[in-house]
Amino acid sequence: MVYTQKSSALFIIGLAMLAIWYTADAGLLSGYIEHLGGEKYKYLPELITIPIYFGILSVVIGAWQWFGSHKEGHWDYYSSTVAGAMFILFIAMLVRWFVAPEVAVISTGMGEVGDTGKHLHKLLGLNYVVLGILAGIIVVNFFKVPEWAANGVRLSRLGLKTGVILLGTLYSAAELKNLGGLSIVMIGFFVLGSVGMVLWLGSRMKIPNSMGGVLSAGMGVCGVSATVASAPVVQAKSVEIAYTIGTILLWGVGCMFVFPIIGNLLGMSYVQFGAWAGTGILNSAQVAGAALAYQPDGIETLKVAEIFNITRVLVLPIIVLWLAVWYVRREENVTHQVNVGTVIFEKFPVFVIGFILMFALSTTGIFAPPNHYKGKFFGNTAETGFKDEKLLKGDQIATLQSESGSVQRADRKEALQRLIDNGKVMTIEDDDTLRGLANAKVMSKDANKILKGAHKAVRHTAKKVKAFRKWITWLFAFGLVGLGMQITVSSMRQAGGQPAVIGGIVGFIKAALSLVVVMMLISETI
Repeated sequence: MVYTQKSSALFIIGLAMLAIWYTADAGLLSGYIEHLGGEKYKYLPELITIPIYFGILSVVIGAWQWFGSHKEGHWDYYSSTVAGAMFILFIAMLVRWFVAPEVAVISTGMGEVGDTGKHLHKLLGLNYVVLGILAGIIVVNFFKVPEWAANGVRLSRLGLKTGVILLGTLYSAAELKNLGGLSIVMIGFFVLGSVGMVLWLGSRMKIPNSMGGVLSAGMGVCGVSATVASAPVVQAKSVEIAYTIGTILLWGVGCMFVFPIIGNLLGMSYVQFGAWAGTGILNSAQVAGAALAYQPDGIETLKVAEIFNITRVLVLPIIVLWLAVWYVRREENVTHQVNVGTVIFEKFPVFVIGFILMFALSTTGIFAPPNHYKGKFFGNTAETGFKDEKLLKGDQIATLQSESGSVQRADRKEALQRLIDNGKVMTIEDDDTLRGLANAKVMSKDANKILKGAHKAVRHTAKKVKAFRKWITWLFAFGLVGLGMQITVSSMRQAGGQPAVIGGIVGFIKAALSLVVVMMLISETI
C-alpha cells in the first residue's frame, strides 16, 4: 500500500505559513496586532520565525508529494505523516496567534463577570489549548479529516508524549524541603484514595478499564497533565481522554467559585484554605484561581496551595506505575498470571521513564539551579543573573518612600525599607512579602508597578528551561489539536454518562473529606 498521496494540500499549507511570516515581518499585520493587544500581544517573535521554517519545509516536501512518484516502503509511510502533521500545526498556529487573542478581546469588551474580577475567557479557561481542541473537534465533525492528512493526525499522540517528557524539566526535588510532613501525608492519602475509589467505582459500573484508568489519574493527581500522562499507559481512546478532561474542567470551574464561599463561611485561615484548595481542586490553574479569589490582597494562600499542588505532581510517576501494573492485570490476568517485574520492564511506557529521567536531571541543576521552581530562581547578585541597570532609580525610590507610611504591617514595612535602602530585593522572604504588598493594593498603581518590577529583576528563568517551555507549549498545542480531530460526536454519545457520575462522586468525597481533615489538623501554620 502506498500511503503518500499526490496532493497539493501540503504545498498550499506551506505557502499559507510563508504568507503569515511575510505579512508579520513586513509589518502588514501591525493594525491587526494592535487590535489584538498592541504591546501586550506576545506572539510577534513567533510570527516572524516559526512560520518561515515550517513553511519552507512544507513547500519543499509538498512539491515532492504533489509532483513526485511514490512507492511502497518505510519512507513512504513516514513521509505520508508530514501533511497531516503540518495540517494540525497550521491550525494550532491560527488558534494560538489569532483566534485565542480575538476571543480574549471580545471577552474583555464584554466586561468582567459579576463580582469575580475576571473576564469570561479567563473564567472558562478559553485559552489556545482549549480552543485548539475545539477546533479539532469542529474539523472532524463538520468537515471530516482529509484522507491526505489522516496518517499524520495519528502522529499527534507522539507530540503529547514528548511534551510530558519535557515537563520533567520544570520541577526539582529540592522543592521537597518546603513541604511539611502533613502535606505529604495528606496528598498521598487523598491521591491514592481518589485513584483507588475511581477504579473501584469504575469496575462496579462496568466502564472500560482504559476509561477507569485515565479517569482515576485525572481525578486523583493533577487534572489534565495526569490525564495526558496516563492515557498511553492504559491505552485510553481519544473519547475517553476527552470525557476525562471535560469532567475535570466542569468540576474544577465549580470548585473555583464554591471553595472561596465555603472558606469565608467557615472563617478558614489562609494556610487552611490553601491546603484545602491544593488538595481538593484538580487543575493547577483552578487551584491558583481559587487561592487568589480567597486572598486577593496577598499570596500566603497561593503559596500554601502551590506547595500542595507540587506534591501532587511529584506523585504522578507513582500513579502511572500503579496504573501500568493494574491495567495489564485487568486486561491479561484472565488467561494467565502476570509477572509484575516483567510488566514494569516490558510494558512501562518509555515516555514516563523520560519524564522521571528529566525530573532527576532537573534536580541535579543541569537545566536550572537545583532550588528552582518551574525553572525560576531567586538571584540578586551579578553571579546569579542580576543586572545593575535593574536597580531602582531615584524617582522610583522617592515614590516608594513617599508612600511607605500607608503600609501598616511590620514585615511589609521592613521589607519595603530594605528595598528602598538597597535598590533591589534582598532575600526570597522579602520578595514574597513585597509580592503580598503589591497584591494588597495598599499603595498606588505606580508604586505597585515598581514593586512588580523589582520582583521581576530578581526572579530569573533559566535559558534551558525557557527553551523547554517553548517546545512544551507547541508540543501540547500540536498534540491536543490532533486529539480533537479524533473525537467525534458519535463516539461521545457512545461513552454515556458514567465517567461524569464517577468523577462527581469522587470529587465531592475528596473535597469534603479534605475539608474535614484540614479543619481538624491545620491551624495557622503547618
